[in-house]
Amino acid sequence: QVSLAESGGGMVQAGESLRLSCAASGRTLSTSAVAWFRQAPGQDRKLIAASAWNGGSTYYPDSVKGRFTISRDNAKNTMYLQMNNLKPEDTAVYYCAADRPEAYYSFSYNFWGQGTQVTVSS
Repeated sequence: QVSLAESGGGMVQAGESLRLSCAASGRTLSTSAVAWFRQAPGQDRKLIAASAWNGGSTYYPDSVKGRFTISRDNAKNTMYLQMNNLKPEDTAVYYCAADRPEAYYSFSYNFWGQGTQVTVSS
């Protein structure tokens, strides 16, 4: 059984940083595509960062490019999202996701964390 457990959310002021963590069990992240999504109130869940299984390719939409960085620690079987220069519009529930390598190209993930709230005040 695959389980993803997020941590690190919270409330910060604009311009500050946060690092989200996502610890995996039941699936080896070193052979998985991994990603972070977010969902703001009244909006659809959106992909904001993705990494191919070998880390050789990453994807960020323009809204977070240059501010957010996805990474993983294979020894800890944990993935991270470093978020810098946070803005009020980054306020959302953030979800980690993982799946087989082809998920990086399809944007379709079957395994999800429970979500963690990030609130950025102006």
